Amino acid sequence: MGKKRKRSEKVEAAAVPKKEEAAPERPVRTLLGWKDKNQIENEVEVKDNQFGSPVFRNKEKVLITCSRRIVYRYRHLMLNLVSLLPHCKKDNKVESKETKGATLNELVELKNCSSCLFFECRKAKDLYLWMAKCPNGPSVKFLVSAVHTMEELKLTGNHLKGSRPLLTFSSNFEKDAHWKLLKEMLLQIFETPKDHRKAKPFHDHVFVFSIVDDHIWFRNYQISVPHNESDKLPRGGLDKMTLIEVGPRFCLNPIKIFGGSFGGPTLYENPFYVSPNQIRALQKKKKSGTFAKKVKAKTRRKMHEMNNHLEPDEFADMYNAKRPHSCRTKLGF
Repeated sequence: MGKKRKRSEKVEAAAVPKKEEAAPERPVRTLLGWKDKNQIENEVEVKDNQFGSPVFRNKEKVLITCSRRIVYRYRHLMLNLVSLLPHCKKDNKVESKETKGATLNELVELKNCSSCLFFECRKAKDLYLWMAKCPNGPSVKFLVSAVHTMEELKLTGNHLKGSRPLLTFSSNFEKDAHWKLLKEMLLQIFETPKDHRKAKPFHDHVFVFSIVDDHIWFRNYQISVPHNESDKLPRGGLDKMTLIEVGPRFCLNPIKIFGGSFGGPTLYENPFYVSPNQIRALQKKKKSGTFAKKVKAKTRRKMHEMNNHLEPDEFADMYNAKRPHSCRTKLGF
């Protein structure tokens, strides 16, 4: 008979755990192919060592909303901007009151945004655009004029929805401090972040901001490139590239720049700004002046007739006199 195993040997054998048979980790898929996790971690460590800090990632998000009782034309302009900016978020209409600043700051925080474009319509005629960096500012108030929407213009340009735009600014933006501030705000709000989930990873249109007569004029152009194989362009061959306008068009007249978000201390005030109410009042005065001239001319004519009486005309009643009875009978009346 064989010897029996000791109890201690059985306990030792049972205490040895079995190796878990688990599948290896799946590599991460990237635009350049499959990569292991260890390889990605090593690349991140190398970048951190090179720059001394993690890579900056642009997480800009813009909230676009409008006031109640907005006109359809201005609402279409707002929707055109929503279609041009893939990193924006829409929200319901906001009541245009004194407390709109606090309401909009709260909405921006709830939507997890960092900027806001607020279209405020007054008297169903005037459109004001608030451009603000929330929650600490600064913010700018513009008067919007010369509005032409995409549906109204019907231009031939057409670019892909969600593609990243190139932003170009005229050299006038470098003259004064307030233009530099406006350029930086426009750059941050209208520039699409690189790795945004709704953005396409290439450029096929350009936003143009130019200053003429202290107004900012906005244009949107498609970058058109020939697509035939024989006409393919080499790198840097910009001679055959053309720009085709897409729309919309509008003009921004800066009124005030505030230090806070939708308020605060005034950093800049436009000395050449004239409100549309004053322009309409002057036009009414001009029309009332023409009417007053007509009334004065009538009174002058009456006074002249009263002072200079006409002499009685001897032939005035020649055709109104009654004919004699004999004439009437002969003529058959």
